Amino acid sequence: MNLSGTKILFGVSGSISAYKAADIVRLFSKNGAEVQVVMTSAARDFITPLTLSTLSGKPVLTRFNDPESGWWNNHVELGLWADLMLIAPLSAHTAAKLASGYCEDLLAATYLSARCPVFVAPAMDHDMYQHAATQANLNKLKKAGCHIIGPEYGSLASGLTGQGRLTEPVDIYDCIVNYLKYRNSLSGKRALVSAGPTREAIDAVRYVSNSSTGKMGVAIANELLARGCAVDLVCGPGVSEPVNHGITRHNVVTASQMHATCMELFPKADLSIMAAAVADYSPSNPASNKLKKESGKEALTKVEFKPTADILAEMGRHKGQGQYLVGFALETDNEEANAKQKLQNKNLDLIILNSLRDAGAGFGTDTNKVTMISKSGEILPLPLQSKKSVADELVSFITSKMAK
Repeated sequence: MNLSGTKILFGVSGSISAYKAADIVRLFSKNGAEVQVVMTSAARDFITPLTLSTLSGKPVLTRFNDPESGWWNNHVELGLWADLMLIAPLSAHTAAKLASGYCEDLLAATYLSARCPVFVAPAMDHDMYQHAATQANLNKLKKAGCHIIGPEYGSLASGLTGQGRLTEPVDIYDCIVNYLKYRNSLSGKRALVSAGPTREAIDAVRYVSNSSTGKMGVAIANELLARGCAVDLVCGPGVSEPVNHGITRHNVVTASQMHATCMELFPKADLSIMAAAVADYSPSNPASNKLKKESGKEALTKVEFKPTADILAEMGRHKGQGQYLVGFALETDNEEANAKQKLQNKNLDLIILNSLRDAGAGFGTDTNKVTMISKSGEILPLPLQSKKSVADELVSFITSKMAK
């Protein structure tokens, strides 16, 4: 994407991964963006201003004023100048300052003055990232409207392995470019997305469920929000928080609860993507107490089940003019034929086929390999890639269809 004329305010804080800031600046600059770098004093211990100044073609700003020239670096003007602000890496210390409104340095003061969208990419050791104080600060930034990129799971400078690694520069760049490219493509639209499993009780402590983590649904919800869509995300148990706080989350546990919530929200949705793994059957008579295992007794051999409501089919029956409906099909045999049958039977506009035969796809992974099948007969297989990339391609396809 040609970023000519795009003004990027790029903040760098004190983290060992600050050395990757050079690659980020280079990616934006070589594609035409005008990049103004603002560094904290701690960031200069990890990468020199000269390096970033050379790559950006602009003097790097680190203080409110230049002691030699007496020039004042006006944080208000910087905040008004930018089309987008990115802070990468965002250290735990700088996150705490931004979340609390402290503006003792130029970067923090500029953040408080920025009227443009703000993206931050945290980077720190695993335990620092997981600490309740850091999580509280990141949640404050989410509520303030910041888009949070990462961090990733991997090897860390401490020698440990865990979550806290800075998202790779090219992925940060792609995230920003996608936002700039598509941020208004679904403006004014409302989407309903379901994610994760349901739990169907056998007794007071046991239940029937599946291995869905909701990662695919969350990735789709994030992508929709990035393109200007208002998003309702109906989540089964165990689904991680979506990256963007602007998503309205509805927590449910059972298939019955998911059915009720989805059908309540569906009439207002322009677009519905049902990515949840909803139980097809539920125990008919769950015990209100814990079923005891008694010595010498036979094992529990029979639990009667009843079918749950078919949420997707009911949506298909009630789908109105202009509503776009997407389902998922996880198959093991006759995959394409079964998916096409589901597409037709449930009056869908698009179905996303997953095969359990594909390594790296399905439940619990960070990657997925899917085939998109539309009601008009298009069959679009996608390669194995991150679920974020799948969400990007899926939403791009849907957006092109809804625009017609």
